[in-house]
Amino acid sequence: MSEQFKSGFVTLIGRPNVGKSTLMNCLIGQKIAITSGKPQTTRNRIQTVYTSGEGQIVFVDTPGIHKAKNKLGDYMVNVAERTLKEVDVILWLVEPSNFIGAGERHILEKLERVNTPLILVINKIDTVRREELFGFIDTYRKAMDFDEIVPVSALKGENTEELIKCVMKYLPYGPAFFDEDTVTDQPQRQIVAEMVREKALRCLEEEIPHGIAVTIEKMKWRRDIVDIEATIICEKESHKGIIIGKQGSMLKKIGAAARKDMEAMLDSRVNLQLWVKVKKDWRDSDFLLKNFGYNQKEYE
Repeated sequence: MSEQFKSGFVTLIGRPNVGKSTLMNCLIGQKIAITSGKPQTTRNRIQTVYTSGEGQIVFVDTPGIHKAKNKLGDYMVNVAERTLKEVDVILWLVEPSNFIGAGERHILEKLERVNTPLILVINKIDTVRREELFGFIDTYRKAMDFDEIVPVSALKGENTEELIKCVMKYLPYGPAFFDEDTVTDQPQRQIVAEMVREKALRCLEEEIPHGIAVTIEKMKWRRDIVDIEATIICEKESHKGIIIGKQGSMLKKIGAAARKDMEAMLDSRVNLQLWVKVKKDWRDSDFLLKNFGYNQKEYE
């Protein structure tokens, strides 16, 4: 690698459901973070890696910054806020708008206390007319002095190369943190669990709130097939019935969709078995949060 090689950590922050995970998946060209139409889909800090001849960017996708309502919410907000002080560049994602709402103002207050280079990313530009963009840029420029403002469409991949160039500008010179073929630091078991959770969120739509977690009980390779057993954890007995569905129809639908993604990632056939268990109020239990992989101590 050349003497001029750059490397550093870049966080994506923003309100829930602004497209952080979609953008990260788009930038690295591979699906790692799960996406859904629901806010607060990302719960843990996920690192993915983009490497080119010029440098290496380690993207840190964090949970959306929001007002916490339980211990899981506290954990998610702490992860997101702590990250701001640990990275080389911050990408703040917003939707195209002439109005800066209370949620964005809350994030602005957090950003005012940080000295890290800050790039405002106006996402979802495919949903507005080009001439409207100047007004949106102006609205945010008046609110804060950004190092760069880059409009993109994560969904369509528009202007993402320009965003990579802007990020590289602010990274320090130094060696790569990961091999050039590494795309994530996430263990496969965790990605597989998240795939099940994503499909459950999508298939259940409005019927079940955020009270689901997924644990992988078994992941075993045998020649040309991977056996995976996963448990979907919910908070109420009534939720369990909805997740399973009439004669197991919903669980089959979730399993079929998740298996497709798993087979593409693992490049192997997958034998997936899903179970559903009720753990009342798990989002407010320190013990259960830790058990399901949300370990607050790692971020304190």
